[in-house]
Amino acid sequence: MAEKQAHLNGAYYGPSVPPAPANYRSHRRSSGCGCGCCLLKLLLKIIITLVIIIGLAVLIFWLIFRPNEVKFHVTDVSLNEFNLDGNNTLHYDLAVNITVRNPNRRIGVHYDRIEARAYYEDQRFDTQTLPSFYQGHKNTSFLNPVFKGKHLVFLGADETAEFNEERASTIYSIDVKLYLRIRFKVGSVRTGRFRPKVSCDLKVPLSAANATFSTTKCDWDF
Repeated sequence: MAEKQAHLNGAYYGPSVPPAPANYRSHRRSSGCGCGCCLLKLLLKIIITLVIIIGLAVLIFWLIFRPNEVKFHVTDVSLNEFNLDGNNTLHYDLAVNITVRNPNRRIGVHYDRIEARAYYEDQRFDTQTLPSFYQGHKNTSFLNPVFKGKHLVFLGADETAEFNEERASTIYSIDVKLYLRIRFKVGSVRTGRFRPKVSCDLKVPLSAANATFSTTKCDWDF
């Protein structure tokens, strides 16, 4: 019994476990994902989630409201004078009738500012500010800028030759551009302001020539 007790006091627990290599713990620390890596993954997940949410919101908005482009047409013009004197001064008297059609059933448009500019050979010769207004759903509104006066223009040899040709034909290439500041209204919600441009490239006959003007569609430029 005494021998067994002595054997227990000197118990054998097997061979000692060798210590881990010195670089073992450092290897485990370097192979893991650090804080920067985890933050990058989290940020990527947030961005993907936001893109999906925004995409779904845009799709739902389109399915519900189905927005259509507001349409601008020049339906009539009156050009009583368009003459260039020897001092390169352009004398003009131009009236333009523009229809604005909002085809949307649920979207209105606030026209906070409308600036109509008239150009010849890419040179602006007059600017008119038109009254602001709100255009409701499925509504047609009318703009009637009038440009009258004189303005100094600088035409090169080619532009002067083209002007003389157009004077002989009594049909002039005049551009009218609308510089807008608008907001859209969807229900009771109003969007922020947009500053698009609408360009109308016109072939305008002199009124005295009794020529017919063709209705011209204008183009948006956001």
